[in-house]
Amino acid sequence: MQANWRRITTTEELAELYGEPMELSLRKELPALSAGYRAFIEKAPFAVIATSGPEGLDCSPRGDPPGFVRVADEKTLLLPDRRGNNRLDALRNIVRDPRISLLFLIPGVGETLRVNGRAEIVADAELCASFEEQGKAPRSVIVVRIESVYYQCPKALMRSKLWNPEARIDRDELPSAGTLLREACDAEFDQAAYDAAYPQRIKDTIY
Repeated sequence: MQANWRRITTTEELAELYGEPMELSLRKELPALSAGYRAFIEKAPFAVIATSGPEGLDCSPRGDPPGFVRVADEKTLLLPDRRGNNRLDALRNIVRDPRISLLFLIPGVGETLRVNGRAEIVADAELCASFEEQGKAPRSVIVVRIESVYYQCPKALMRSKLWNPEARIDRDELPSAGTLLREACDAEFDQAAYDAAYPQRIKDTIY
């Protein structure tokens, strides 16, 4: 970082730099789901969850068929924790610090929906079974108690052209999964073998 950069270190400096928030940006924040906010969650096939723990922060993607985050009531969401790599970064954070944030995205839709609240992990067999996909139930369900919810305008997605097909790049322009692992592990890692088996491994372990 440049030593002579102007740094903002107080909320007063932020207010001076940016001015007051727009009134509607504050009014749209609710303590529970409205009918419109509920409809957004029930159509969303993808969400990002953010958590905090003693080791730091974590931000993890979650996805499933639309409505995979179940609305139990206007203050409660149920999120199945699908099979992953068993790092459990988000879950480890939740059991020690229940604060959680979720960002919901719907393909082709510019607005996003943000939910802040507190979470707990439930391993009830009947509840987990109710989220079964392809014959596989999640090992646990994240229960989110909503504290605030509000939608975000589409400017960020419009600027990034996230849903614009013309903005897409070929996957081959980026390092493969095997390449990333070789760089992280060591030169002896069999990158070619890993990449060759990758598509089938994803199919076998998606649930």
